[in-house]
Amino acid sequence: MITAAKNKLSLLEKIGFGSGDAAVNIVWSALAIIITFFYTDVYRLKVEDLVLLGLLPRLIDAFADVAMGIFTDGRTTRWGRYRPYLFLFAVPFGLSVVLTFTTPDLPYMGKLIWAYSTYTLMMVIFTTVTIPYISLPGVITDDPKERLSANGYRLFFAKGASLMVNIFVPIFAARWGQEHLAQGYHIAMMVMAGLATLIFFFCFFTTKERVQHKTKPMPVFAQVKLLFGNSQWQILFWACIIGTTGYIIRGSLGFYYAKYYLGGDANLLATFVAVGIVGNILAMVVSTWLTKVFCKVQVFRWSQIITFVLCVAMYFLVGPHDVMPALVMYFFINLIVDLQGPVFWSVISEAVDYGQVKTGKRVAGLAFGGISFAQKAGMGIGAGVVALLLLAFHYQPDVVQSQYTLNGIALSLTVISGVFQLGMGLLMYGYFITDKYYNQNIRQQVTEQTP
Repeated sequence: MITAAKNKLSLLEKIGFGSGDAAVNIVWSALAIIITFFYTDVYRLKVEDLVLLGLLPRLIDAFADVAMGIFTDGRTTRWGRYRPYLFLFAVPFGLSVVLTFTTPDLPYMGKLIWAYSTYTLMMVIFTTVTIPYISLPGVITDDPKERLSANGYRLFFAKGASLMVNIFVPIFAARWGQEHLAQGYHIAMMVMAGLATLIFFFCFFTTKERVQHKTKPMPVFAQVKLLFGNSQWQILFWACIIGTTGYIIRGSLGFYYAKYYLGGDANLLATFVAVGIVGNILAMVVSTWLTKVFCKVQVFRWSQIITFVLCVAMYFLVGPHDVMPALVMYFFINLIVDLQGPVFWSVISEAVDYGQVKTGKRVAGLAFGGISFAQKAGMGIGAGVVALLLLAFHYQPDVVQSQYTLNGIALSLTVISGVFQLGMGLLMYGYFITDKYYNQNIRQQVTEQTP
C-alpha cells in the first residue's frame, strides 16, 4: 500500500526530475535522428548492413528493459528504489556514448563488429538508467496532476536537450571536423556525453522518493500475465510501439530529407531538425494548457489523427528545394504529434494503479520496464524500416539522388511515418482512465488497498 501522502512537488524537484530526461535524450535524440545518418554518411557502413544493426541491439536492449524492471521492483535501498541507479551508472552511460561515436580505422568487417558491439553496449547501459528514471513519477508523488506537471517539465527538458544535440552536433562536426568529419562527430558527442553524466548526478541529488509501494514478490510469468490482463496498460504498450516506430522513421529521415530533398548543407540539416524540435518543445507548453481545458485522453487521440493529416498535406504540398514550406509544415507536425507526450508518461502510473485495484496485486517495475521494452521495440522496428526504405528507394550516400529516391525519402518522412501516428491515435480510443475516472474509482482504493 502507499505509506506516504505528500503530493506536492517543489519547483526545484520538478526541474531536477525533468533534467534527467535531458540526459536520456542526448542518447535518444542521437538514436532517433543522428545515428542512421552517422553510420551511412560518416562511418560509411553499407545501407544493407543497417537493417539488422538498427534492429538487433535495440531488441536485445528491449529484453534488458524487462529484466531491469523486475530487478528494481524487488529492491529498495536507503536512497530509494530507483534513484541510486542514476548515480551509479551515470559515468558508464557517458562512456558508452563516447565509444559508440568513436570511428576506429578498421577493415570493413572490423568496423561492423565495432558498431554492433558499442551500439549494443550503449543500449544495455541506457537501460540501467532509463528504467529507474521513467519509474520515478510513481514514487515522487501520488497526485495525477502533479505527475502530469512533472512530466511536462521532463519533456520540456528532453526536447531542449534534443534541440541542443541536433543543432550542436552536425554544425560542430562539419566546421571543426573539416576533412575529418568522423572526428568532429566523435568530439561533439563526447561533449554531450559528459553533460549527460553531470545531469544524472543533478537529478539524483534533487529528487526524493516519498511514495512507497509495498509489493509481494511474484514470479515473472505471473507478473507478465497480470500486465497483459490489464487492458489499459496493454493499450499503452501497443500505442508506444506503434507511435515510436513512426517517430523514429520521421526523425531518422530528417537529415536525408534536408540534405537531398531540400538540397541543404550542414546548416540546413541542423535548422530543419531544430525547427521540428522547437515544435516538440512548444508542444509541452501547449499540452499543459490544453489538458487544463480539455480531457487529456481526447488531446492524446486527436493530436495523433491531426498529425497524420498534416503529414499527408506535407507530402503533396512541399516539393524539392521548397525550404520554407518544408520548415513550416515540419514545425506544425512536430508541434501536434508531441501534444500526447506529457499525457502518455503520466498515465502509465495510473494504468498500474488501475491494475492494482482490479486484481489486488501491484506490478510496477515490470510495467515500466514493459513500456520501455515497447519503446525500444518501436525504435528497433523503426530503425529497421528506415534501412529497408532507403534500400527500397535505392539510396546511395553523397551522390545526386534520382527522382525515385527523392520521392521515396519524402514519402517515408511524411505519409509512411504519419500512418503510425494515426494507428496510435485510433488505438487510444480504448483507453478510458481520465482524471475524473482515476479520482473517483482508483486513487482512494490504491491508498487503502493492501497488496
